[in-house]
Amino acid sequence: MLDLKFIRENTELVRRAVEARNDSAPIDEILELDEARRNNLAELEDLRRKRKAISKSRDVAGHEKGRELRDRIKLLEENSRDIEASLTDRLLRVPNIPQESVPPGRSEDDNIIVRTCGEPVKLDFEPLPHWEIGERLGIIDFESGTRISGSRFYVLKGAGATLQRALIDFMLDVHIREHDYQETYLPIMVRAEALVGSSNLPKFADNLYRDAEEDFWFIPTAEVALTNLHRDAILPPGTLPLYYVAHTPCFRREKMSAGKDVRGIKRGHQFEKVEMYKFTTPQTSNEELDRLVGDAEEICRRLAIPYRVKALCTADISFASSRTYDIEMWAPGCNEWLEVSSCSNCTDFQARRANIRYRPEPDAKAEFVHTLNGSGLALPRVLISVLENYQRADGSIDIPEVLKPYTGFEKILPACGG
Repeated sequence: MLDLKFIRENTELVRRAVEARNDSAPIDEILELDEARRNNLAELEDLRRKRKAISKSRDVAGHEKGRELRDRIKLLEENSRDIEASLTDRLLRVPNIPQESVPPGRSEDDNIIVRTCGEPVKLDFEPLPHWEIGERLGIIDFESGTRISGSRFYVLKGAGATLQRALIDFMLDVHIREHDYQETYLPIMVRAEALVGSSNLPKFADNLYRDAEEDFWFIPTAEVALTNLHRDAILPPGTLPLYYVAHTPCFRREKMSAGKDVRGIKRGHQFEKVEMYKFTTPQTSNEELDRLVGDAEEICRRLAIPYRVKALCTADISFASSRTYDIEMWAPGCNEWLEVSSCSNCTDFQARRANIRYRPEPDAKAEFVHTLNGSGLALPRVLISVLENYQRADGSIDIPEVLKPYTGFEKILPACGG
C-alpha cells in the first residue's frame, strides 16, 4: 500500500506510475475522501473542545448545548469510521510504484531479455510434448484427474510423482544448505487479513478459492503466509535480512480462453511451488533482488536446462512489485519458454499493509521493511521442462544427474509408470 501522504504530495507521479502499468486506480476518490476525512476530524476536534468547556459549566442552557454537541460528535464519529473504511478500500487498490530502472511498456511483448543461458537442445528426433510423454509412460493420468476433480486436474503416478518430489527436495536442499534460507512449514489456509497484507485482497478476490463458512482462504502462493510471519511486528536491530523458503501446494482459479494452454499440466487450479522470501532493509533490497534471481537461476543451471532471464516492463510487473525478473525454461516438446520463477522487490508496499517494521538502531524510529519474493522454482513447469528436455528417442526419460540421489533411479521407462 502506498502512503497516503505520499499520494497527496506526489499525485501526478502516482497517476503516471499507474498509467505506465496500463492499470487504473481510484486516485480522485482517494483525494476526495482524504479531504473529507481531514475536514471531519477538524470539526470533531473543535466540537470536543467546546463540549469539554461546556461540561465545566453549571449553566442549564450550557448542558442543553452539551447534549446537542454530543449528538453531533456521535454523528461525526460514525462518518469518520465510514470515511476511513472507504479510504482504506481505495488505497488497497492502488498498485506499487515501478522503479525507474523498470523498462516502460504496454504489454508483456515489451519485456526485455536480460540474458540467455544455454542453447535450446537439438534432438535428433521429433520431440514430444509432455502430455504425450506422460501418457505413454503412464506417469501422468489426465482421465483420473478429471474424474476426481474436473478439468485442469491430473494425477501423477509412480515415477512421475517421484520425479516431482525429487525436484522439490532438491530445490529445498540447495536453498537451505547453500543459500542460507530457513525452511518453514506453513498453513495453506489463511484469514482474509493475511491476503490483504500480501496484496491479493481485495483486488484479486476472483482468482482465489475460499471456504465461506469458516472464512478461510486457500493460498495462491506461499508468499501470502510468509509475508504475514512478522505481521504487526517491530524487528529489533540486527535482525535483517531474513531469508525463508517453503514448499506448499498453491490454489488459483485459472480462467483460460479456449485453445490456449488447454493441453497438459502447464496451467491448473492446484500446483506445487518452492517459494523464497526475504525481509530486508530499504537500502539493500535491490541488491537482495539480484541475489534472489541468482538463487533461482542456480536451480536451472544444475538441472542443465536452457533458461533465460527477462526484465518485466511496467505493464507486466505484479500489483505489489516495484521491479520484477522472470526466469523461463526451454521446453522443446511444447516449443516454448515456460516461466518457472518470478522474482520481485515489493519495497515497503506489503510491509505497510501488514504493518511490518524494524529498528535500524536500538533507539531509532521504527521503519517499514522491504519484502522480496521469488519462486525457487515452480512446479509443474519445471517438471515439464525436465520431461521434454531429457526425453530420448526410445521413449524413455533420463533423470538429470543432480536428481538421481533423490529419485533412486536413472531412467523412466514405460514399466516405471505403474
